[in-house]
Amino acid sequence: MKFSFSRIALAVTFFMLVSCAREADFTRVSDGRFLRHGQPYTFVGTNFWYGPILASEGRGGNIERLCKELDALKALGLENLRVLVGGDGPDGVFSRVDPALQTAPGVYNDTLLSGLDRFLVELGKRDMQAVLYLNNSWEWSGGYGQYLEWATGEKALIPLVDGYWPFMQQMRKFQTSKPAQELFFNHVRAIVGRINSITGKPYKDDPAIFSWQIGNEPRCFSDDPEIRSGFIGWMTETAKIIKEIDPNHLLSTGNEGLMGCESDPVLLEQVNSIPGVDYMTIHIWPYNWGWAKAESLSEDLDAAIANTDDYIKKHVELAERLGLPIVVEEFGFPRDGFSDSREASTTCRDKYYKHIFGLVGDVLDGLNFWGWSGFANPAHSQWETGDDYTGDPAQEAQGLNGVYITDTTIEVIKQSQSYQ
Repeated sequence: MKFSFSRIALAVTFFMLVSCAREADFTRVSDGRFLRHGQPYTFVGTNFWYGPILASEGRGGNIERLCKELDALKALGLENLRVLVGGDGPDGVFSRVDPALQTAPGVYNDTLLSGLDRFLVELGKRDMQAVLYLNNSWEWSGGYGQYLEWATGEKALIPLVDGYWPFMQQMRKFQTSKPAQELFFNHVRAIVGRINSITGKPYKDDPAIFSWQIGNEPRCFSDDPEIRSGFIGWMTETAKIIKEIDPNHLLSTGNEGLMGCESDPVLLEQVNSIPGVDYMTIHIWPYNWGWAKAESLSEDLDAAIANTDDYIKKHVELAERLGLPIVVEEFGFPRDGFSDSREASTTCRDKYYKHIFGLVGDVLDGLNFWGWSGFANPAHSQWETGDDYTGDPAQEAQGLNGVYITDTTIEVIKQSQSYQ
């Protein structure tokens, strides 16, 4: 059969249109700014780390609540959700996410994998997107400590039991442990290269993914040059693996900024110059960092805001020089009186949030507050198996930083949509 030139031209044109439409489905970076659906894009989003667990049909799953939460988030304009792919290690470990996705190296809880698939499907229905992080420097999802335990047999320390300083001393070992890192690389390959069991669509082709993220708050926990070199090395390799498997989606580190780089601007620039990193992330925690004290949250609020502005400014300057968008993807402020009661007021937090929300579209390209508790009704101050999941992970007081649907913070969130 012969094809006329016009038929060939028509076929080429159709292919180009389909390709362009497909390209527009994914968020891109151009001239240091995000583009979504071909248009400049900024966002106010939240952290919803437990979403894939709710989406599962196994223990911890609650699909009815998942859909209710997503509908509420969509209605509030919170369409960018930062999400944990899943926990690592055995279940039943104090202060750790339960149930875990990867129960042993390369061994997965199939119901949670299906939950991750379903979570992305539900996001796609609502034109929402997820930042999916794959590792954690902290204990609450296994992360560094669990990979070290698998590779070396050394029991992972728990900060609330063993203390934070011994824990951080142990976690620095991950930076130079090739066996532990290789276990993580295998996990990255398995997840990034996954095909959705519900849709049959490879993850790399799913616009419901905003970006892949190397980990939650990756730190080297040391000023030793060898450890720092190992830290940059494994993140560089992770970025390479992700981009080779999935060139369609953005990549981010999940780093806190200077606070996650031993306050060293040289290390900060190295982290954000890793090939393949598409935008800069920073985290801000006024209470954790000593900018506001538990007994004087209201009195310390102005100073906390001033310190926040200064911290953001230092990172914006680097982001502009590197040509990267910048996202404050994690920040929080305790409930009034440092209470974890769902009934406690959030006057200080509301003022703090309002200030940061006002920076989006000006100095910030996006933000994700920590974290979404929505319709949860926690039964205990310390999370226990069977309790509702909240924005506060298992090692934190349930309700202290999380945002419930009944909080006055919801009104501040509604107002934030006018800033973008």
